[in-house]
Amino acid sequence: MSKYIQISFQQITSDQSDVLLAQLSSIGFEGFEEEENSLKAFIPLAAFDEALLKEITSGSNLSYSQSTIEETNWNAVWESNFDPVIVDDFVSIRADFHEQIKGVEHEILITPKMSFGTGHHATTYMMIQQMRDINFKNKTIFDFGTGTGVLAILAAKLGANNVFAVDIDDWSMENANENFEKNNCTKIDLQKTDDAGSGKQYDIILANINKNVILENMSNLSEQLLFDGILLLSGLLVEDETDIVKAAGKFQLKLVTKTERNNWIALKFTY
Repeated sequence: MSKYIQISFQQITSDQSDVLLAQLSSIGFEGFEEEENSLKAFIPLAAFDEALLKEITSGSNLSYSQSTIEETNWNAVWESNFDPVIVDDFVSIRADFHEQIKGVEHEILITPKMSFGTGHHATTYMMIQQMRDINFKNKTIFDFGTGTGVLAILAAKLGANNVFAVDIDDWSMENANENFEKNNCTKIDLQKTDDAGSGKQYDIILANINKNVILENMSNLSEQLLFDGILLLSGLLVEDETDIVKAAGKFQLKLVTKTERNNWIALKFTY
């Protein structure tokens, strides 16, 4: 049985927990247990890089304890902590074991595994809110860092002609594909890649990932956006806005809309 590293944070706020969850997901942590004022994060022993962990925690003066454990049934952990998400009267996100939610325009079924993007996090919530005001009908879509595939699924439900979804993580690929099938999405092409260079152009690009990855791929993202297209970004903290807007400006992208939730932001750009 595989061994895992368990990192435990105590006496942290819900905002700190949200930030940590996103940051730790980006460096390979696969499972999380959130409780009031605490967070446990899990990563395979072979993938653990303590230098990266210290880089994340040193900036916020957070302390943690570390232990080695046997492999856990992550699905059972996630199911026990997974509640439905309702974004206004626009979208509901639930698992099979939840009752159907009435009074929303679109319903998305998600298998609650470790992939990022169940709608609980502020960034996914804001991306969905922003997508409501965008015309996806017959458009081509690129979902960079698809996670659970929730944004790609919503794009398909909103009438996109074709959706190209990518992720670097094998577990995300498996989970996203499962969710695409669960939601009867036949127009989503899923591929594994570590950058945004697809060689194609799109009407709408979605990237809910993190600041560093967005900055590293801004050139590809801008080059692949059709004229009058929309680039919708999140996975960003309030303090990231200046750097992102500056980088986008180098490629003639203009900020047209910003939303903020729990110290996270979503930014919409166009030419």
